[in-house]
Amino acid sequence: MFDRRILLASVAGLFGLAAFRWLRSTPANAAEKFEVEKTDAEWRAQLTPQQYEILRKHGTERPGSSPLLKEKRKGIFACAGCDLPLFSSETKYESGTGWPSFYQPLENALGKTEDRTLGMLRTEVHCRRCGGHLGHVFDDGPKPTGLRYCIDGFGMVFKPAAASAS
Repeated sequence: MFDRRILLASVAGLFGLAAFRWLRSTPANAAEKFEVEKTDAEWRAQLTPQQYEILRKHGTERPGSSPLLKEKRKGIFACAGCDLPLFSSETKYESGTGWPSFYQPLENALGKTEDRTLGMLRTEVHCRRCGGHLGHVFDDGPKPTGLRYCIDGFGMVFKPAAASAS
């Protein structure tokens, strides 16, 4: 005879195992070597706690919390970890997600890794130079690329374009 308690315990055990594997997993790019490498203590000293959580621990900010979400000036969005230019303001758009969104990065700015956390397959994007986690890219963006780079604003700094001389 079939016992529902055994079935429930088995299902709970599988969920527990999946959660344990997810919590213990290391980022896919953890073994990759980058131009800018620092110790954990050096990153903690350089970055704010929120930047550290996002860039080094693959965290995310609350939707709508980044001041860069509303940034409308012309300029460049750079990595908060190593200052590498990542996105031009020309490719930024309002996606309605609560995170700064871009349809195209600058050339040679990003690296990509497969992200299987949260039980789904996504493409994570990170800074090519220091490996800092920036967000994810999805294929539901506007033309001309059809891509949406959904980026944690606290992982970037904004550098306004120089004012033109009159």
